[in-house]
Amino acid sequence: RLGASRMEDIEKETVDFQPTYDDSSVEPTVLPTVLPNLLVNGAAGIAVGMATNIPPHNLGEVVDAITFLLENQDLTPDERLEAVIARIHGPDFPTAGFIMGREGILQAYRTGRGSVVMRARAEIEVRKNDRESIVITEIPYQVNKARLIEKIADLARDERVRGIADVRDESDRQGMRVVVDVKKGEPAQVVLNNLYKHTPLQDTFGVIFLAIVDQRPRVLNILDACELFVDFRRDVVRRRTAFQLRKAEARAHVLEGYAIALDHLDEVIALIRAARSPEVAKQGLLARFALSEIQADEILKLQLQRLTGLERQKIVDELAELVLRIADLRDILASAKRIDAIVGDELRQVRDTHADPRRTQIVGAANEIAIEDLIADEDVAISITH
Repeated sequence: RLGASRMEDIEKETVDFQPTYDDSSVEPTVLPTVLPNLLVNGAAGIAVGMATNIPPHNLGEVVDAITFLLENQDLTPDERLEAVIARIHGPDFPTAGFIMGREGILQAYRTGRGSVVMRARAEIEVRKNDRESIVITEIPYQVNKARLIEKIADLARDERVRGIADVRDESDRQGMRVVVDVKKGEPAQVVLNNLYKHTPLQDTFGVIFLAIVDQRPRVLNILDACELFVDFRRDVVRRRTAFQLRKAEARAHVLEGYAIALDHLDEVIALIRAARSPEVAKQGLLARFALSEIQADEILKLQLQRLTGLERQKIVDELAELVLRIADLRDILASAKRIDAIVGDELRQVRDTHADPRRTQIVGAANEIAIEDLIADEDVAISITH
């Protein structure tokens, strides 16, 4: 359903269409999504002389930030930026894991470029005979599990990381579980530090927040991305409302013709019966009742069952409802506040239906792994000659 929401209202002239590559049909230039897709799902791509690498974010946090902007438009740009950063805590990767520190996040959010350190979730478990195992249950975003296991096995075979007895994949439908058995007497924490240093158990996500804005590539900060999406949704709501207004006015125009015909029913029936052809009847209706051609055509198509008392009342009631709806749609188009309220309500509805808790945990910055962290503590005897 969330994917379908990206196509919602596409038939209501909410976005522009362009010819397909072979000019056989047309396609939308962009989808009228209510989902802030670029922020929530991220993007990655390489072009000539430029690249983009936008991390995924938590839907609930993104919607909270955008709705705050809608409700607090009197703040300065710096205040708005800090408010967004306070609500979008950082990337939220589907593979969970940890983000080490906020410095890279803040740099990326303020400048559009930054570096985020990701680390796997690994715990040390004690097995029988006081032997230890490193259990990995979450890995960094875009790290391939099979290649990670292969890398660990290569390091153990080449003895570039000492102390690994075995590595195996115990993942099942319940979730990921990669187990690295540590040799007896070897400190598991030192082995784990070596794995962080030499494998993608600790990796870096280089953020480049580059997007196409008005047909041109542009590096955005987090506030720019949110505000551009708000502007896009305002345009979608405005175009959708204008489309609904045109449809409602066209229907009301037809119903007004029906009302005129019902008010002069006997005369209309006599005129139609006396006419030699539909065209003559149409011209007679146009001349006698000052109708439009559309109204005259619709009256000629009117079924006899619509002349019963109940059906006539339905026409009157529908026209009365349309008059109120037309007034409401015109008021929306004339009110920026109402458009913003609609944008906010639709975003909250998506959040309430589809948002889930944050998966990636943001923890303190990882200290640089020193050489001492990669060597086991042990007693040694040193003999020095004269």
